[in-house]
Amino acid sequence: MRQDMADNHSPQAASQDDQQQEDTRAIPAIVTDNEEPSALPPESEPEAVTEDTGEMSLIDHLQELRKRLIAAIAAVVISSLVCYFYSQELVHIITAPAGKLYYMNPAEAFFTYLKVSFFAGFLVALPIVMYQMWAFIVPALTKQERKVSSVLVPASVLLFFVGLAFSYFLVLPAGIKFFVGFATEDLQPLFSVGQYLSFVISFLLPFGVIFELPLFLFVLAKMGIISSDYLIRKRKMMLVMSFVIGAVISPTPDVFSQTMVAVPLLVLYEISILVVKHILRK
Repeated sequence: MRQDMADNHSPQAASQDDQQQEDTRAIPAIVTDNEEPSALPPESEPEAVTEDTGEMSLIDHLQELRKRLIAAIAAVVISSLVCYFYSQELVHIITAPAGKLYYMNPAEAFFTYLKVSFFAGFLVALPIVMYQMWAFIVPALTKQERKVSSVLVPASVLLFFVGLAFSYFLVLPAGIKFFVGFATEDLQPLFSVGQYLSFVISFLLPFGVIFELPLFLFVLAKMGIISSDYLIRKRKMMLVMSFVIGAVISPTPDVFSQTMVAVPLLVLYEISILVVKHILRK
């Protein structure tokens, strides 16, 4: 009877043992199913490919432009403030070709000092302003273009100041002497300091601009756009254009002022031909 009970118990025990083993194997599977999926191996994770091309976005360009403008304006303001402390000396230098001047209303002298200070401050800060412009443009240039521009920018500033000096020491005294020559015993000149200053500024600045002509033609010839033969063929047209430009930029509409602008322009044009022909060999 014990043997029978053992025989009857053995299959049941075996069955229970098998069931426990299956449950034991199933438990890890259930836990595994409830766990969050593991992250992909590092080698299988997709990586974002970013390439630094060195290009600036529109926002970067605007921020760079804002920074350069602030630096240029700050240079002009600071230079103008410094020049204001020497405004009397500056007014004396500017009015030297005309002699004694007068002011016609109480505020005219004060605003004249302000105008002189700003004009002188702009001239003093001009190299910084040009550098800020160059620094904004230079990232878009090639290595060769950067090398060329690093020479052209200082040269343009130098030629501008040469034009101002040429106008102040040679052209302006001759122009004032010409206009004062119309005085008679009944008609005497009485210059207002404000109007005289406006006349001088409008007389000086055009010469600073036209003295950039050789540099402008030099760049065009360097780029292969023009040659010395082309400039020689356009001499007659340049003769007419010089007087047209003189009529546009001269402070007065008389023939004398136009001639005073046209003659230096023609001389600079001839110098440009020599530079292009003998230096650039074009």
